[in-house]
Amino acid sequence: MEHQFNAHNKQEYPPMHTAEHILNATMVSMFGCGRNVAGHVERTKSKLDYDFPRPLTPQEVAEIEARVNGVIDADLPVTMEYATQAEVAGRFNLQRLPDGASQQVRIVHVGDYDECLCVGVHVEHTAQIGRFRISSTRYQDGRLRIVFRLDGSQAQQGGAHVN
Repeated sequence: MEHQFNAHNKQEYPPMHTAEHILNATMVSMFGCGRNVAGHVERTKSKLDYDFPRPLTPQEVAEIEARVNGVIDADLPVTMEYATQAEVAGRFNLQRLPDGASQQVRIVHVGDYDECLCVGVHVEHTAQIGRFRISSTRYQDGRLRIVFRLDGSQAQQGGAHVN
């Protein structure tokens, strides 16, 4: 079946984009905060901003890295599900969809660890991501920024396929 979506104006780097999904799920599960409110995801380093009440402790940074790398090491499949906005209205915040978004949506699953609406490109399984490393965090005026990098992804070495 051919799925119809709005044009996508980004070309993500699949390992980094998939790591973004895992980091978001980790922040939600550890702190009960929402997914990132702003971000800049690139091949060499990425930044995600969260509405957050305080800076992270060094122990929390280490725990986030450990959890994200645990998901990566688990080699979870990254799969897609298709539905209409009406069918998923209770599962997802549809307010984050762009104006004029298509009625059909794609849900990206990282194993059973994360699910979210997304039209970007992803790795096929988490072991293709490489090692996740937080290079810095910054807190200012209710906003937490996490800057992260990936070391040794299979895609950097030419071995990853994308979904």
